[in-house]
Amino acid sequence: MPQAATRRFSVHARHIDHHHARQLDETSFEAAAVAYVEDFHPPVAEDSEMRVIVREVGTSHEHCFTIDLETGATSPCS
Repeated sequence: MPQAATRRFSVHARHIDHHHARQLDETSFEAAAVAYVEDFHPPVAEDSEMRVIVREVGTSHEHCFTIDLETGATSPCS
């Protein structure tokens, strides 16, 4: 089975200044959001959720995801 192409994403936690974003190569916006949380362990707010902003570098398209740090569930920001 062919592998999905990776794209370059700029990712940062919503409560952290975007100047501290990380550059990641992933196959989707969601994969970049999860990789950011798994690899970089940014500071967490008091609740168990984190909001992550993911911008595709090539197109500047941007998405926000809420990640439940206890269950790992990912959903679009409301």
